[in-house]
Amino acid sequence: MIMPEIQDQNLEQPLIEQVLAAVAQQTPVSIQGGGSKNFYGNPQRAEAVLDCSGHQGLVAYEPTELAITVRAGTPLAAVEALLQANGQQFPFEPPNFGPNATVGGMVAAGLSGPRRPYAASVRDAVLGVRLVNGQGKALDFGGRVMKNVAGYDLSRLMAGSLGVLGLLLEVSLKVAPIPVGQMTLVREQSIDDALLLMRRWARRSLPITATAWVNGRSYVRICGSEEGLAETHRVVEGLPLPDADTFWHDLREHQHPFFTGDAPLWRLSVRPATPAATFAGKQSADERLVEWGGALHWLRGEPDVQWLRTQAMAAGGHATLFRAGAASPPADGVFTPLEPLPMRLHRNLKQSFDPAGLFNPGRLYPEL
Repeated sequence: MIMPEIQDQNLEQPLIEQVLAAVAQQTPVSIQGGGSKNFYGNPQRAEAVLDCSGHQGLVAYEPTELAITVRAGTPLAAVEALLQANGQQFPFEPPNFGPNATVGGMVAAGLSGPRRPYAASVRDAVLGVRLVNGQGKALDFGGRVMKNVAGYDLSRLMAGSLGVLGLLLEVSLKVAPIPVGQMTLVREQSIDDALLLMRRWARRSLPITATAWVNGRSYVRICGSEEGLAETHRVVEGLPLPDADTFWHDLREHQHPFFTGDAPLWRLSVRPATPAATFAGKQSADERLVEWGGALHWLRGEPDVQWLRTQAMAAGGHATLFRAGAASPPADGVFTPLEPLPMRLHRNLKQSFDPAGLFNPGRLYPEL
């Protein structure tokens, strides 16, 4: 096993003491990692910052087990370098959004990259967590390898929770082998034709690992042996894209020209079969980029918020104001408001993990 250097610094006890002090003083806290995703979610109502970025270190990693456990403040880039040196990767291709991204922040944000519909989400990859709850108690859920997954579902609750349930200390995650070969094919195509082909390919056992459409072009990344790539190329068609790694990196990290500028950025998670016209018209945004075989639409501009949310819900999904840009976020939050039953479930979870409501108040939903 190749071991690039990862700093080892266990700050569990000092972090627990900070949580206990916040509990004693009833002081709401903003959990802070590397700060790379501070833009994501609702404005917080915290009075103090709880910085866990120094809590770093590799806890357990055996490549043959296809699992890794690290402290939550460990830089994501360092962990990805370790995995790559051993021919492995996170299957969900997480965005960093900056050099200071941490593994804990990656899990708390719950954001996956282009490979997500063809491999796994962050939530799917979580095997276990160690966290501090709102009473200052360290709790363990799940395990470190696939053989030991007691408490599996509770650990997965942390993915996408934006820190409202607890302070992550350690995270155990599945990893996957890096494909032996990859190729990206590009062609000039309308959005409707691209979505139609993406749906057709989804019904076949093709080794596709990413799809995208933007500015009149569709992009398809395939993997396999040299012979397998040639065979899939004949089915998918298109021209090989030079420097494809840069394209997918820029897409994942929102460095593609589509994502630049101050216009609000909306993220729509919908059924793959959703017609492109669902989000077209004068009430919609000005520009669009599609990923995940048609299941993820990015819109730039200032659409009618209620109209957009209604359209997304009718398409079996939801609309999120990912980056507000120069605009003000909606009064009811950047995420689509929950119906009464799921909101009650969220409240119950919050009450169980953080009864005083001290962790990241308002970050996920204004009511929490």
